[in-house]
Amino acid sequence: MTDTSSKRPVRLAILTISDTRTPENDTSGNALERMATEDGHEVVERLIVPDDIYRIRYEVSRWIIDPKVEAVITTGGTGLTGRDGTPEAVAPLLDRTIEGFGELFRWLSYQKIKTSTIASRAIGGVANGTFIFCLPGSTGACKDAWNGILRDQLDLSHRPCNLVELMPRLTES
Repeated sequence: MTDTSSKRPVRLAILTISDTRTPENDTSGNALERMATEDGHEVVERLIVPDDIYRIRYEVSRWIIDPKVEAVITTGGTGLTGRDGTPEAVAPLLDRTIEGFGELFRWLSYQKIKTSTIASRAIGGVANGTFIFCLPGSTGACKDAWNGILRDQLDLSHRPCNLVELMPRLTES
């Protein structure tokens, strides 16, 4: 567990995209919620929705207009099958993409699963001042993304820079 005394909590929403997961067996969503809260963040809402582009887009859109939500993390639907539509659902909502997020995630993933990482279409971006990170559905991938990227970038004390310090300026004109 990380020292949370100097942290600025980020208010998160977590969306699991799956046709089969339930609150009882959603290991990826459970892991994300546990890691986030252990690191001092607040999960303001957590949902499970089917692999449906319009349902995914609806929930993410609802969160990006909600001032209580500062970042959205999705898990699932980033693969290559016909039902995997998370990037297609979320990408049109983004004002800015964070190319480095997907690149770094795949680099971290490569360290463990080698060339199988090419099947990941993890993406990150900003929409209406809200950070959005779309992760694969495996619990291991969620842990890799949290421990290797999000833990530091959602930590105001991380240096030389972090995403939290940018939050007040995300909607500047």
